[in-house]
Formats: sequence, structure tokens, C-alpha cells
Amino acid sequence: MTAPTLHTDRLTLRHHRLDDFEPYAAIRASSDSQFMGGPYDRDRAWGAFCSDIAQWELLGFGAWAVDLSATDELVAQVGLNRPPSFPEREIGWVTYPTHRGHGYATEAARAVRTYAFDVIGWDTLVSYIDEGNAASIAVAEKLGAVRDPDASKPDPEDIVYRHRRPA
Repeated sequence: MTAPTLHTDRLTLRHHRLDDFEPYAAIRASSDSQFMGGPYDRDRAWGAFCSDIAQWELLGFGAWAVDLSATDELVAQVGLNRPPSFPEREIGWVTYPTHRGHGYATEAARAVRTYAFDVIGWDTLVSYIDEGNAASIAVAEKLGAVRDPDASKPDPEDIVYRHRRPA
């Protein structure tokens, strides 16, 4: 199974291609990845990249590459995740450095969350966010997620934001 293509007003969410690995590896090697268990060396970044893609075949959900529809430029990644260490299904995002501040993560995550609720049929998702990651906290709050202090988490330092299916 591959990621279905999703569209928003500005973005195209698509299945990953091999040429998406270089920007992915670069962000995972940078200090930006401190909130995602990094920095990663190239081999570890490859394993994470492959995991994000393989979840489609193994679990029926995974990560999308996010392109600007007007230019096909890769700007972000948004995914539905459930590696063995995660107590619940998570929605996560990363915006590549030169594309921050335009609302791409919020727009793409909203589309992915709608897909999870309306197509897959889930009622809830979480976002595991490092308490120092103000940008991701802001995205979660823009999406209407609320802190869930009682939720289990993979890292005791994480904050958990709960996304619920709209009534």
C-alpha cells in the first residue's frame, strides 16, 4: 500500500520518493532534530525514513511528503505513526527549515487528521511533543488539540496533545 495523494489549498501530500531522503537526512542530522531524538547519523536517518514509508504496507498508514502544489517543492513531512514504542497512534509533523512560518505543517496535519478520522475511522490521535518544541506545540494548539496529562507516552519528557474526532 502507498500513501494516497491528498490536496489542500496550497499543498499536495504524496507518497515519499527516494529523492526525499536527502532533505530528510539533513534535517535529522541537524540540531532541529533535537526534539525528535536526534541528531541522527545517515544510517539512523535512513532507518527512520524507511520506517515512515514501510508503515503504509505494514499498518495501512504512515508518512506523507508535503509539496507546494504550485512548484512541487518539498516543504514538510506529516505522518501517522505507531512504532512499537508508541502507546497510541500519533500524528506528527516536521517543516523543512526554509519553509517555516507559512502554516504548512498546520495545513498538512489538518488534512492528515481528517483522513485519519473520516477515511480510516479513528476517533482519537495524539501528538508526542518535546516540552521545548514551542513551534510544534503551537501547531497542535492551532489544530485544536488539548494537553492530555494522563496519556501514556514513549518519553517521560514528552507532552501529549490529544486530537479528537469532531462531534
